[in-house]
This record gives sequence, C-alpha cells and structure tokens, in this order.
Amino acid sequence: MNRRKIALVTLTGLWLICTCAHAAREAYEFDVSVSIPTSRFHVLPADPGWISREQRLPWSLLNSTLGGLRKDFDVKNEGGAIEARLDSLPYLSSGESGHEIELQVVFNGRELKVGEAVEVVSAADGRQGRRVLLEITPQPPGDGVYKPGKYFGNVNMMFNAMLPGA
Repeated sequence: MNRRKIALVTLTGLWLICTCAHAAREAYEFDVSVSIPTSRFHVLPADPGWISREQRLPWSLLNSTLGGLRKDFDVKNEGGAIEARLDSLPYLSSGESGHEIELQVVFNGRELKVGEAVEVVSAADGRQGRRVLLEITPQPPGDGVYKPGKYFGNVNMMFNAMLPGA
C-alpha cells in the first residue's frame, strides 16, 4: 500500500472513531438557587417546593367531603413576637356557576382574619425560632352539599415582626 492510501485509511478511521464517540452523548442543564433567610426574622415554608405550585384539596367520593391543607412553616423573630393577617377573603370559586367554598385559615393555632392582625407566635417562641403548622380547612356550604364544578382560589397571608413592647 502506498503512503497516500495508508494516510487516507488512518484519517477515515480516526473520523469514524470520533463520530462514534459523540453519537451517544447526553447533556443536562438546570438552574440551581438558594434563598438564605436572615436570622433576625423569617416565616418560611419548611418544604419550599409546594408554595409556588397549585395545591389540590382532596375530595372524598366515599362520603362527599372536601379535605384541607396542612403545611409546616419555620418562623423566627429575634426581636420578639410575630403577627399575621389575611390580605383578602380566602375562598374557592367555581367561576361562572357562582358557587363558592369559604376557607378557614389557621396559623399556629390562631385563626387569621382579613385586615385584623393577630399574634401567631409569642415573643419567647419568636426569639428561639419554631416550626409551626398552617391549616387551611374548607367550610361546608350552608346546606351541607358541595356543588359540582372546578373550583379555584388563593390565600394571601401577611406576616409582620412585632417590635418589643408593642
């Protein structure tokens, strides 16, 4: 074999090896982030993945009841207590049919109301930091019968660090 043919066969072989080596390649790209809260004041979901997604309340076909939502929050206020209120009425609406289901919102055992701030974490617990429970419970309609439909809604809670002596 002459030198040209050997060089051509060698280059062709290298090209095939390189092509085959890249034919089974996989690559992944994803975002990574972190939010590090201040140690002075925070009210954060213990599992942050649920808060930005729609939460489905469980419907029981067996007894026609609607279940609620229970989630843990980590809270802390080095300055003392924490108060909370609802920013708007919490309810589920079926939209065009006009049916609504009221929601009761309880944070750390205290019911939240619209425009009325209540202490939800004591000064002692706030300074130490705690894990507390958020409970959202659907309230049965006046006649006790939930109307069929697709219901949507939201819950808007506001938390404030209470100043010492306030």
